[in-house]
Amino acid sequence: MIRTKTAFILGPGAAAELHMPSPLDVLERIAQALDFSRASANQLTRDAAAILRHVAKLAERTKSSEEALFKAAQRINQSAKVARTIEGVIEQNNDNPLVAAFGKLALAVFTLQSEQRSSVRATPQGHNALPLQTGDYWLLELGKLITAGLPRNKLEQGLGDVVIVNFGYDRATEHFLPFVLTTAYGMTLSEAQRIVAARLKFYHPYGSVGRLPWQLGDLPDVEFANEMPWNMAALSTALKTGDQALADRASLAELRGAVAKSQRIVFLGCDFSPQSLDLIIDGSLSHNPELIVTMNGLSGPNRAAAVRMLKRKSGNERDDRLILAEGRCLDVLKDYALMLES
Repeated sequence: MIRTKTAFILGPGAAAELHMPSPLDVLERIAQALDFSRASANQLTRDAAAILRHVAKLAERTKSSEEALFKAAQRINQSAKVARTIEGVIEQNNDNPLVAAFGKLALAVFTLQSEQRSSVRATPQGHNALPLQTGDYWLLELGKLITAGLPRNKLEQGLGDVVIVNFGYDRATEHFLPFVLTTAYGMTLSEAQRIVAARLKFYHPYGSVGRLPWQLGDLPDVEFANEMPWNMAALSTALKTGDQALADRASLAELRGAVAKSQRIVFLGCDFSPQSLDLIIDGSLSHNPELIVTMNGLSGPNRAAAVRMLKRKSGNERDDRLILAEGRCLDVLKDYALMLES
């Protein structure tokens, strides 16, 4: 049971522990898929075919020709050679809106594929009450932290103390947690989904591949892990570049406000890019929040740089309020369970 207002910030490392691809893997797959020169040699890849299914609809939505879209795809394929992420490719080619449109379409396709191939299942398998592959995952530990010892009559209040910020586009966390409630409290899935939709705050600074059908909001919806939705082109419009995220003042203010109210901020698998930190913290926080930070996979110099940025952005003046945790996201949630429940 989490007794302190806590924000969990999920980065690419958290997604990787659920067997989702890294940003670099996504970039490489998109670049390969958009090499349509292979089509003439009858060597079109499955990834390319998955994207091509939606090009006609994308041309209709963007009021452009398919030829113009394929030129944008070629631009993405070339730019990827000197980029780190597909988002970087989109932003450095912001003079061509079709690059953004095609890049986001590819991102939507691969995000839904990533959900389908991840450790999180669309529905529970066999006798397991939870839609999760056999194994030990941080997502289950998070569910335990939220529900363990939390009385049913205080569930809504307890969920209100938790904020989840996901820098990815997937919906694995929001899909999974209602199943935790059904297991912990014996309620129906629809009741659990209704409570989560009403009380647990999820934020996607860069957007998500639509919303789950039971979630509130105006975004187009799609079931978790549905690789072939009819509205893929519409789903792709919900994804944002960094500039678009910063320009969305209302969403940005709500996100920053939620983080600012949190007395404890837990960074799980984050890459600590300056842009990402700018999105969640405006200036420095005045209440000196407690920070628990995973830095697994970061080099020494990058760790030092991340610590400096975190201290500056959070306004943290006390070393005992900044905990640098070793190990995976799973290890951190287990090792610091007592602290997180305090």
